[in-house]
Amino acid sequence: MEKLPASTGWLWVKQGFGLFRKQPGGMSMLFLGYMFCMLAVSIVPLLGQLLPVILVPVFSVAFVQGCLNIDQGKRVLPSLLISGFRKPAFPVLLGLGVLYILMAIVAIGASTLVDGGVLWQMVTGQLDQEAAKEAILNSNIGLAILTAIALYVPAAMAFCFAAPLIYWQQISLGKALFFSFFAVWRSLSAFIVFAATWFAISVVSSQLLAIIFGRSPLMMQLMMPLSMILTIIMHCSFYAAYRQIFGVPADASKTVSLDKPND
Repeated sequence: MEKLPASTGWLWVKQGFGLFRKQPGGMSMLFLGYMFCMLAVSIVPLLGQLLPVILVPVFSVAFVQGCLNIDQGKRVLPSLLISGFRKPAFPVLLGLGVLYILMAIVAIGASTLVDGGVLWQMVTGQLDQEAAKEAILNSNIGLAILTAIALYVPAAMAFCFAAPLIYWQQISLGKALFFSFFAVWRSLSAFIVFAATWFAISVVSSQLLAIIFGRSPLMMQLMMPLSMILTIIMHCSFYAAYRQIFGVPADASKTVSLDKPND
């Protein structure tokens, strides 16, 4: 894992757009299938609120596998959605999803020491709109948000490539988190440019729609497909980053474990 220059983050974004242009229909159908699956699991009694989050790593490998298919000249089909459900990756990816929830709870829970629990109550929906406005004015919610972000960013670095590493390299959860964290750390400037570029794209695209169509129902209707397309391209950009840092992956059943260093 070599250290990459900051400009590489912009190249990943460009490569993400390039991958999407090759099979926009296939990637869009994959995303729609993903949304349908998330809607289906959200209605499961008792676990409906947790399952969509826990299954994010499981379903996320479908998008990077779709990008690999594009690299290999293969079609992207909705059947890729079951990729993450195959063993031996499936139970490890589930564990990653559970850990994701736990880290989010820890980060937001720690913010209660700063604002007395206002941010926690807002996230969990315990405050209505009027109560939320009053609580925000009388609390240190800004500092609480910064505290939660400061605690969660290192976890996000560890989660960044953990799912594809588990799926393609077939390594343990701990090793996947370790490799992902240090991959991001070694090229932190590139990831800062990557995040800043995507933030700028999101803001500029939404503002352009607002300028052209105004704050109208049509503008809101157009925002939905635009957000979907940008989300898909962002997944493609993450694959481009993985490909440069860890190399082009082989089939999940034929990958070489990271346990053994390369010559």
